[in-house]
Amino acid sequence: MKNSAEFLQANAEQSDADDGYLIDNVSRRTFIKQFALSGFVLAVGLPTLLKADEAAAPAAAGKFGADAMPHGWVDNPLVFVAIAADGAVSIICHRSEMGQGIRTSLPMVVADELEADWSRVHVVQAPGDEKRFGNQDTDGSRSMRHFFMPMRRVGAAARQMLEAAAAARWRVPVTEVRAEQHRILHVPSGKTLGYGELAKAAAKLPVPDRDSLRLKNSADFRYIGKGRQGIYDGRDIVSGRAMYGIDTQLKGLLYAVVVRPSVLGGTVLKFDASAALKVPGVVKVVELPSSPLPAEFNPLGGVAVIASNTWAAIQGRNALKIEWNHGEHASYDSLAYKAELQAAVRQPGKVVRQQGDVDAALQGAAKRLEAEYYLPHLAQAPMEPPAATARISKGHCEIWTCTQAPQLTRDKVAKWLKLPEDKVTVNVTLLGGGFGRKSKPDYVIEAALLSQAMQGKPVKVTWTREDDLHHAYFHTVSLERLEAGLDAQGKPVAWLHRTAAPSISSTFGPDSKQQMPVELGMGVINVPFAIDNLRIENPPAAAHTRIGWFRSVSNIPHAFAVQSFVAEMAAAAGRDHRDFLLDLIGPARRIDPTSLGDTWNHGESPALYPVDTGRLRRVIEIATREAGWGRQLSKGQGLGLAAHYSFVTYVAVVVEVAVDEAGKLSIPKVDVAVDCGPQVNPERIRAQIEGACIMGVSLATLGEISFKNGAVQQDNFHAYQLTRIDDAPREIKVHLLPPAEFDTPLGGVGEPGVPPIAPALCNAIFAATGQRIRQLPIGDQLLKD
Repeated sequence: MKNSAEFLQANAEQSDADDGYLIDNVSRRTFIKQFALSGFVLAVGLPTLLKADEAAAPAAAGKFGADAMPHGWVDNPLVFVAIAADGAVSIICHRSEMGQGIRTSLPMVVADELEADWSRVHVVQAPGDEKRFGNQDTDGSRSMRHFFMPMRRVGAAARQMLEAAAAARWRVPVTEVRAEQHRILHVPSGKTLGYGELAKAAAKLPVPDRDSLRLKNSADFRYIGKGRQGIYDGRDIVSGRAMYGIDTQLKGLLYAVVVRPSVLGGTVLKFDASAALKVPGVVKVVELPSSPLPAEFNPLGGVAVIASNTWAAIQGRNALKIEWNHGEHASYDSLAYKAELQAAVRQPGKVVRQQGDVDAALQGAAKRLEAEYYLPHLAQAPMEPPAATARISKGHCEIWTCTQAPQLTRDKVAKWLKLPEDKVTVNVTLLGGGFGRKSKPDYVIEAALLSQAMQGKPVKVTWTREDDLHHAYFHTVSLERLEAGLDAQGKPVAWLHRTAAPSISSTFGPDSKQQMPVELGMGVINVPFAIDNLRIENPPAAAHTRIGWFRSVSNIPHAFAVQSFVAEMAAAAGRDHRDFLLDLIGPARRIDPTSLGDTWNHGESPALYPVDTGRLRRVIEIATREAGWGRQLSKGQGLGLAAHYSFVTYVAVVVEVAVDEAGKLSIPKVDVAVDCGPQVNPERIRAQIEGACIMGVSLATLGEISFKNGAVQQDNFHAYQLTRIDDAPREIKVHLLPPAEFDTPLGGVGEPGVPPIAPALCNAIFAATGQRIRQLPIGDQLLKD
């Protein structure tokens, strides 16, 4: 096995010395030099041999969390830490940074246990190599909850190795020395040695056994839980020096854009490139192979124009003449499909959870309610659209790209180019947003194929905003039908939920018309309501476009429907919404998710992560208290509540709205209460929840992708709008519950803030106007003539 120094040096030799490309804002060779000086370079791993494409599947039998993910986790300090002779500490971040702050938070955990001075820490982005670094798929709000403890052990082990090296040099018992802010102190004499003075000797020592590690007490943390560290890349980002995938520059770089089939499964019948080749700067026109359906993460095919600059490539693409075979999905129409979903949920579907006798309870109810909720397709629309650069030299392909799944990207490129995995290097840049889109490497494969077509010359594929919106892996369209029965006292006695939506599984397999356990476990099957008679059904729904994960995935439609319907039930019962919701949840109890039919539980152990209704009740109580629930408001103003459990975190939201006489909506304030367990970086938690709030408002008020004749109708941000600053909430207050001790499991943070926003907003609109919103986006439904 090569050690890390050999691996990184081999990669460095593949690159031109004068490329001028920075992965982590220091030169590659400086990075190599830092690691070589320390000797912290031996690679070990704990592989879990699962297919990367199954990362979202239920946990393997007996395995949960990081153990159930492909290639598991690694906690060896020789993999993640390097200390130079001058004491500079380099820490590898193996997860992708897309605004969530993980390039700060994970290295911060290592630095704290290492007793490193943060001002002397340099963060290095890992290339795609899960056998070396452990799982690198940055999805599912799990980076910190899966790697908090491994990274603590990395830092503690490196600290103890430095302490042992100092004790050996001074010839004193190791019990007489301790690490303290980037130096080792001999307590009796007061002598000190800097980390740089000890690094070489420390690296030669055996890595301490896991059981012998002395982790810090939480009271001694310098960085963890404090929220005082700014984003590591913050200065570079705001000054324009940060390097994203779209910024890649290499010597001799060519630029490419692709015209892809507008309909899923479409193929090129013939094309005429003569006019395109006459455009100044156009070098070559290449037809890309199409991928048979289901296309998984493979490219869609089409025709690429390669040029000396992106503008020339775009103009050449505009000049192409292409005749298409649009295939079986050319009739896909959003309005017609909505009617299909409505018909589906009005008939019995596959029963996925059942208790009691719902039909009898509905028949005998004093009052019956029913409602249907619709959400359209959504596109991730990251500010940086997909972009990738590839270069092939001497049988080795090197990639520079913004990816959430570097190992999967490596696997797919190797397969398409028919290269061994070790002949593909994926350099991970900063991501200008991801939201799930950049975990699908179709755009990277395009770059690799085009470099191959150009005899290995470097080629950068850039997606325009139109490309991004037309060819996303869309968030599913959804129709949710709910029915309930109330007794004479207004108490719920029956609950029926039918959920119909094309499944993500359709991207991987034919005839996948039922939602997966993963999707049903996102707020449908696992509702923790104290109702004796409950049935959940899943009617079939065929997919006609690519369906992929999106920030918070199926929690969005499910939370919207469930939490909106609860508010309707409360109104029908003549009760306060908060009190009704708390009664519906019932007393504080810890529920085994499997007893609710949820065998997935976000991939986590049901013993460590039960559904805790006490925690759900608590965030509701805090959000409503902080928002002043029950206070008198002026005409046209209202408060709306929603709460949701997702990614093993509990969130409650109260939205305050004002609707003027013309139907213009404004949002003076949003209060969000969050219980995510221990808080590693509170500053980043607040930022992510604030961002989730803005995104949730945007999706609820504006977000819609629609299809006609099989093609997306929205072209750019004038049609697929995002919330602008004047329509954003004027104030967002995030209330983090007092943190739990760090020996308890962590929850997710990046996604749980999104789902409750839309229902809370629509419930507030009802409180302000009496108008129920059951279809998103809200759009102009409030506007009056």
